[in-house]
Amino acid sequence: MGTTTQKILYVEDNLDNRILIQRILEAEGYTFLGASNAAEGLQIARANTPDLILVDINMPEVDGLTMTKELKADPRFANVPVIAITANVMRGDRERTLNAGCDGYIQKPVDVDLLPRQIVHFLQQ
Repeated sequence: MGTTTQKILYVEDNLDNRILIQRILEAEGYTFLGASNAAEGLQIARANTPDLILVDINMPEVDGLTMTKELKADPRFANVPVIAITANVMRGDRERTLNAGCDGYIQKPVDVDLLPRQIVHFLQQ
């Protein structure tokens, strides 16, 4: 088990997905912050300044790309990696995600064995 005080925010409307990622991240020693929609995610991000933000792209009301654009427009989050976690894997989806300001892309279903290494990689960028 790692020892870190790094905070990771996961914005995801699916509770089961949020719980899965929370368990993985907490097992790795991260502080987990969870939000069920973009508005809540923005509020939590502004209050806690996470070290990394994971965002689902397909959310009702405000999608993850719109949320990412809003985050990246705020100087406080200019250097905070925002990583899309999405089932969108059609041609052009990765490019749209990166063009919206995401710093990376993790495909669903999430590989639970690979995720901790992906997180370390994105935190070191």
